[in-house]
Amino acid sequence: MAKKSSKSPCGTSFHNTFIITTPQKLIEIFGEPQYGDNDGSDKTNFDWVCETEDGDVFTIYDWKYNRPLKMDELVDFHIGGKTGYITMTAQHEISKLL
Repeated sequence: MAKKSSKSPCGTSFHNTFIITTPQKLIEIFGEPQYGDNDGSDKTNFDWVCETEDGDVFTIYDWKYNRPLKMDELVDFHIGGKTGYITMTAQHEISKLL
């Protein structure tokens, strides 16, 4: 099952894979994000580095909301990975946790 990771996210990118959930729910599942201040001043407010059950690295992040997000707000979070297959696998594993 997907879990937070200390592996490098280098080489991951967006492959048109999303998960719709709240920031609070992701914090409950993965803990505090590794990056982000939720102040709307950057391209992302929240950014987690995670890995699939198979150990493939992926990222979860909001993209260009340009404002602070409410913790209970439904957000289209992007899932980044080295391949579309990895991001789809991550989406499936995250869905099971939600």
